[in-house]
Amino acid sequence: MPDRLLANVIQIRSRAGLRQGLPGLTPILTGITSDVIIFEMDIVQDTNVFVAALRSEEGASAEVLDRCLARDDQAVMGEALYAEYEDLIQRENLWRNVPITADERENLLDDFCAAAIWQPIYFRWRPNLPDADDDHVLELAIAGGVEHLITHNIRDFARGELKFASPRVVTPAQHLKIVK
Repeated sequence: MPDRLLANVIQIRSRAGLRQGLPGLTPILTGITSDVIIFEMDIVQDTNVFVAALRSEEGASAEVLDRCLARDDQAVMGEALYAEYEDLIQRENLWRNVPITADERENLLDDFCAAAIWQPIYFRWRPNLPDADDDHVLELAIAGGVEHLITHNIRDFARGELKFASPRVVTPAQHLKIVK
């Protein structure tokens, strides 16, 4: 695992432990102004954001993942989305030239799921989106009452037959601009 990502995971685990009142854990403060959290939001994070976060630890996707792990944003997870995450982290061809092992990916997903709220889906809104594989992500966001569905695939979500006032579908960079 790259040093910066490992440091982020240690910092995130320390923050989470401190919030839960676990003894001996203290957050690592960087002193960078952008670390100050102004707004917390319930979100659904599409799998493409998780993949992008692990492929490039410097981008907005990595920062969104960090915020969820630190519980600065509240991730919402469902069974179908979890199954998609599990499938993705097992696809070795997706992770070529990425310096994160399969065990590290599994541990990071475990931490992400532990920080998430689990939401059942009681109503289905299908068919709705051009890519039927995205329907469950939108259904989870609606069921969870989240403010943002964060994805790199905004175009397909915008072309749905049904229109909803919430969630707002945004990229990781757009989400960060709003919450900071």
